[in-house]
Amino acid sequence: MYDTSNFRNGLKIEIESEPHIIIEFMHVKPGKGGAFVRTKLRNLLSGAVIDRTFKAGEKFPKPDLEQKRMQYLYAEGDQYHFMDSETYDQLFLTADVLGDSAKWLQENVEVDTLVYEGRVIDVELPVTVDLEVTDTPPGFKGDTASGGGKPATLETGASVTVPFFINVGDKVRIDTRTGKYVERV
Repeated sequence: MYDTSNFRNGLKIEIESEPHIIIEFMHVKPGKGGAFVRTKLRNLLSGAVIDRTFKAGEKFPKPDLEQKRMQYLYAEGDQYHFMDSETYDQLFLTADVLGDSAKWLQENVEVDTLVYEGRVIDVELPVTVDLEVTDTPPGFKGDTASGGGKPATLETGASVTVPFFINVGDKVRIDTRTGKYVERV
């Protein structure tokens, strides 16, 4: 069991039989009345973000969450197939569970999954991935002075803005949290 004194960003608690993660919190002790805690929580099942206020000392159960290491195998339509790295069991996730993470998945990449009551509810990718550029307009001499960028399509089908000196066939490093170009590999 957790109480409000244990709150920290990233803590996972159970509210109304659903797992939530604390995005922000603030302990408030007004001059009059009892202390309380204002929080911003994200529901791990629906993704909804809510603001809630709790009395100081209120208790919350720890959700039944398990973290598993899995390997991404391949995509078939809107189903993405994964393999448990310990038991070699295979399962598939749909595009709605993966969300934007699907566009950064490469075959054989290891990901961390969050399992709640026997089903995967979240997939955490590595912070950066290295992907090959499959299509981008050519850069011209003098373009680099402007400091801008050009669109590029990557091997996974994702589209990002890259500097003018990047060409088709180059490998680039992408930050999966922001979806932005980091560097040429």
